[in-house]
Amino acid sequence: MDARVALLTPFGFPSVRGNAITVERIARGLRARGVEARLWDLSATAEPVLTEEVEGFRPALIHAFHAYRVGPLGLRLARRAEIPLVMTMTGTDANHDLFDPPRAATVRRVLEGAAAVTVFHQSLADRITPALPDVAGKLTVVPQSVRFEQGDASAPEPRRASGAGPLLLFPAGIRMVKNPLLPLDPVERLVGRYPGLELHYAGPVLDADQAEALFEAIAGRPWARYLGAVPHRRMPRLLEHADVVLNCSISEGGMANSVLEALALGRAVLASDIEGNRSLVEEGVTGFLFAGPEEFFVKCDRLLADPDLRSRLGAAGRERVRARFTTERELDGYLAVYAHVMAALRRA
Repeated sequence: MDARVALLTPFGFPSVRGNAITVERIARGLRARGVEARLWDLSATAEPVLTEEVEGFRPALIHAFHAYRVGPLGLRLARRAEIPLVMTMTGTDANHDLFDPPRAATVRRVLEGAAAVTVFHQSLADRITPALPDVAGKLTVVPQSVRFEQGDASAPEPRRASGAGPLLLFPAGIRMVKNPLLPLDPVERLVGRYPGLELHYAGPVLDADQAEALFEAIAGRPWARYLGAVPHRRMPRLLEHADVVLNCSISEGGMANSVLEALALGRAVLASDIEGNRSLVEEGVTGFLFAGPEEFFVKCDRLLADPDLRSRLGAAGRERVRARFTTERELDGYLAVYAHVMAALRRA
């Protein structure tokens, strides 16, 4: 595809938010395929400047990520230039904003005005379609993939307060939807069973109130640590040293980057039993799912007690990612969507 593509995101590199990691991976992949793709980060560029730069770039289409935060600007730019808008829905869009009265009208207007709408998993398409039947014909599922940039070989191993006990890793931004407080009580019950057990949180603070509650909760728990926002290039090393990788989210955008990355590196995953996690974690095959704190306790205990089980789940997860969630498949999906909307524009 020779046409220029303008990518718009609410947050871009070097942010370690999921959207930023996804869009950066897609932008790099498109350029590797010969597409002249340029990325704009709304958190780093004022809207008037961004508008002028995008119009000067003269793209053939605009691809925006996050319907509520970025969609309105993407739609205005696309209409002014008379070019298609491709809109990628995030988990917040589909699980929350689409049904939140103050935000729903904005999200619906963007989706109705877009030439194409992409989601990461069929579960999100199934959620959107009943609310917006007219958008169903525009929906395409493009699964995410995993791409690690050159890692930081000098990055130290995770520092542990208690030595070389088992390590649980919670890699996610600190906000309510990620449910960071959930593991604390179950893990506290496990500490006595597994000497040196530690729980590490790695991710940016995205909700000040939730972060304050977490920091207060771990203050009296020496086995729990907050590592801060870890640069993405250092995440592989951090994940590789984890015995179990946790996802406790209330909702996900079809699939979490952190779970994909953990599976790609052969780590055992314990994840909340929600649609977004079931898209990646098959119970007892590529990881374990839990429905509440008690089930978390039981399954985490089982994983910590059985290294062979962790190894088997991790190996199956790695193979699942290699078979189904490749960068080639992801890029083929977006390029097919681009080709479709450009062909429709030519026929109009």
